[in-house]
Amino acid sequence: MIDANDIPSSQLILYADDGYDSHVVRLLLEEKKLEYYLSRLHSERPEDLTELNPYHTLPVLQQREIALYEINVIFEYLEERYHTNKLLPETPQERAQFRQLAWRIQRDWLVLGKRLLTHPDSFNKAQAAVAKKQLSDSLITLSPLFAHKPYFMADEFGWCDVLLAPLLWRLDEMGIELPRAISRPIFEYQTRVFERSSFQKSVR
Repeated sequence: MIDANDIPSSQLILYADDGYDSHVVRLLLEEKKLEYYLSRLHSERPEDLTELNPYHTLPVLQQREIALYEINVIFEYLEERYHTNKLLPETPQERAQFRQLAWRIQRDWLVLGKRLLTHPDSFNKAQAAVAKKQLSDSLITLSPLFAHKPYFMADEFGWCDVLLAPLLWRLDEMGIELPRAISRPIFEYQTRVFERSSFQKSVR
């Protein structure tokens, strides 16, 4: 792990792996154009991580005396602290609607996706088969939603897109192959999002 004492206290430090949640936070930081130090961790978790996160999970975002390890909390912290490149709309009503939409994405899609992306040691084939069908069917059914606006239900790239892009990036890994004809809006959305410089940096 990076020794935080060697880094200016005002700087952001991200401890991350190659998983979905870490990808979300990397994309979030890149979209907000924030400078950060990346400490990429793999199978082994240093003991020092326990001091930052009692759950011993990644990612962990550290700044000064604060360490955050839940992606929604990380998002809200960065959105409130850094007012440039906002990822939520301007009015309270619109922000509430988008927070609720983000909650639905996490509840309806990401729960299934994470079940498919779980570690092989705890992989349940029967549950995975159900999750794969449910996620695939849901994406196909709701594909027209991706055609209404350039980004997910919005004209500007936002928090919902930060959550969705890393999931769609992993469709092959999850064994999901969407029918191209009826899922065309999703494929076009993927192209727009994956070509963003922020996304390209988030997968390096």
